[in-house]
Amino acid sequence: MWIILFNIEIFQQAQTMAFAVNEINKNPNLLPNITLGYHLYDNCVRLGIAFRAAISLASGTEESFSNLNCTGPPPVIGIVGDPSSTPSIAISNVLGLFRVPIVSHYATCSCLSDRKKYPSFFRTIPSDAFQVRAMVQILRHFGWTWVGLIYSDDDYGIYAAQLFQQEMQLFGHCVAFSEILPHDNNLRDIQRITGVIEASTARVVVVFSTSSFLIPLMEEVVLQNMTGRQWIASEAWTTSPVYHTPRFLPILGGTLGIAIRRGEIQGLREFLLRLRPSNDQKNNIVRIFWENMFRCSFENWGRAIDGEQVKKVCTGQEDLSNTDTPYTDVSGLRAAYNVYKAVYALAHALHDLMQCEEGRGPFSGNSCLVHYLQKVNFTTGFGDHVSFDKNGDALAIYDVLNWQPNSDGSIRIHTVGVVNKGAATEMPPRSLCSESCPPGTRQARRKGLPVCCFDCLPYAIECTVCPDEFWSNSDKDQCVPKEVEFLSYEDPLGISLTTASLLGTCICALVMVIFALHRNTPIVRANNSELSFLLLLSLKLCFLCVLLFIGRPQLWTCQLRHAVFGISFVLCISSILVKTMVVIAVFKSSRPEGKGAMKWFGAAQQRCTVLVLTALQVVICAVWLSTASPTPHKNNQYTRSKIVYECAIGSVAGFSMLLGYIGLLAAVSFLLAFLARNLPDNFNEAKFITFSMLIFCAVWIAFVPAYVSSPGKYAVAVEIFAILASSFGLLVAIFAPKCYIILLHPERNTKNAIMGRETQNKYITQSKRHLRILRIIQGRLYLL
Repeated sequence: MWIILFNIEIFQQAQTMAFAVNEINKNPNLLPNITLGYHLYDNCVRLGIAFRAAISLASGTEESFSNLNCTGPPPVIGIVGDPSSTPSIAISNVLGLFRVPIVSHYATCSCLSDRKKYPSFFRTIPSDAFQVRAMVQILRHFGWTWVGLIYSDDDYGIYAAQLFQQEMQLFGHCVAFSEILPHDNNLRDIQRITGVIEASTARVVVVFSTSSFLIPLMEEVVLQNMTGRQWIASEAWTTSPVYHTPRFLPILGGTLGIAIRRGEIQGLREFLLRLRPSNDQKNNIVRIFWENMFRCSFENWGRAIDGEQVKKVCTGQEDLSNTDTPYTDVSGLRAAYNVYKAVYALAHALHDLMQCEEGRGPFSGNSCLVHYLQKVNFTTGFGDHVSFDKNGDALAIYDVLNWQPNSDGSIRIHTVGVVNKGAATEMPPRSLCSESCPPGTRQARRKGLPVCCFDCLPYAIECTVCPDEFWSNSDKDQCVPKEVEFLSYEDPLGISLTTASLLGTCICALVMVIFALHRNTPIVRANNSELSFLLLLSLKLCFLCVLLFIGRPQLWTCQLRHAVFGISFVLCISSILVKTMVVIAVFKSSRPEGKGAMKWFGAAQQRCTVLVLTALQVVICAVWLSTASPTPHKNNQYTRSKIVYECAIGSVAGFSMLLGYIGLLAAVSFLLAFLARNLPDNFNEAKFITFSMLIFCAVWIAFVPAYVSSPGKYAVAVEIFAILASSFGLLVAIFAPKCYIILLHPERNTKNAIMGRETQNKYITQSKRHLRILRIIQGRLYLL
């Protein structure tokens, strides 16, 4: 058993070509004494087969004609087809080199208008460039300027979608979403696209696709019961009968579509009804058509048509006039009418070529048919003018169709307007005096008409480009001020960081009180208590400077935040650096060779060192603020729907020098503390300084990449976190051990304990006791 699938509409187009050839041969005024013939190839909707068929026709591989008294290769003067854009591109690329004329009746890709690439390509259907303009004109007529776009994954869909988006931008209109239909009909991709359509506020959806590409999506749309959309159909699927059924009625009722011009061909129906199957095994296309038309089989063995097993035997005498199918319906000829015009265009070009006298034509031997095809100019029996522009494109004229429900639950297409050359000459009428509008639409008052007159228009159809500081609301129908984002005190993150800042400040104040109350104890006086109080003050400033980073940026806060931050941390690190140097100087002065070390590094020298190191940072900040001061800045780069209000640093070099100077002091302080960590003191402060500076350096090394990669207010939060983390690290590592001894172990807050003398005396006493016991034991052993 095998299954045969047959496209009756395409077969009608093929028979229309045969009818045109037959009509021309009977016309004594067109190509007299010349008989036209034809050969049909089935491209099977495959590029490779279509290409081989065209090459076969052009190269003349057929040995003879079957029904004429002519022998030899068939003199192919031109090719009608291919109906699709992608095969037409491939065929025209090759045959254009030999100037073989190709006249397509359905390939609309605008790319085929390139005369340099396709010098012998013509078409009787308008280019998509005209279709897009006509479609945008319709959208503008109804005020639909906020639309979604769906297109097929082929040359037809891709080029049409590009042109559509360019045309929309030209008029300041917007495309809400743009989705491409999967080539393999992948269900997951189809469901994703339906989700995008459902989530979008755009209620108008434009589709550029062939019928076969679109079917899976429409099946899913029906399954999801996605109503309330205004569909705009391109000519490739506007007239497809597959969608004109009750199944698609709730979804596609009211669809507006662009369609190629409808025409009438006198005598075509009678010609189609005279068709009869033949016994020619080389030409079995009519037999296949007959079996599909009458659901029968000329063979007695298993054959299935469209997946359905048939048992009826065909006689060949069945009456076509009793059938009601697209084959016998000639009331709305569109693609077939274009085939008819394509055949006549070739015939007129050949006629003009044959009328040219030898030696007086533009080409030697009167051989260039493309030249005459370019100049074709005639009128069909229906009254349509046929000619080609310089790009081989036909005159642009379209029908605007409206899919209206019938009483029987089906969809009927009504021609409601004509679009010529992209300009609307007649458009679909709008609804008047509607009492209510269907779901997904709103009533819009008609200007200049009675109060009862409305339009039922989809929500969010107007698309106005909002100013820089404005954004569209959730309904996409008006511009509202953009949300201004900054790290505020009401923000949960801002509240947390403010709390941490105040907590650190309070802890610093508490430690200062503890040190003040125990200022005469050895552990406070050791290593210059003045430096300890200065360090606590600078840490308090570090915690408090965080408050300048929170809140709406203002000029004075932007200028102060980094200056206060930089100076506070340099004061802090300078105090630690001097404390480290004091520890080293004290140790050296305890040795004979370094007894004069403390003489050169007394209290005055310590204060002067801290002052000089801090003054350098003050100079850096002053130069930065005077040359390229930080200022408030509204940033639209992070997200289009928000304004991030931040402080622009002004000068990257100034900010880098500020951080670099702090890093240099921290690195020197860490290095000195690390070298002094093993000095023989019971309470060696260098160990705690080493640990504190290790935390400090780790925090700020991690800060740089985190700051650069954080958007908006989170960059400020990262900087605040680095300030708080490093400040808490210094506070805990340096002062926690001292407060622990002061409050919990006051017995260790003595000079001997700090210098390690009590421990040393204890070890000497224990050693003497052990030696005495050993001597007694040795004496007793001797007596024995």
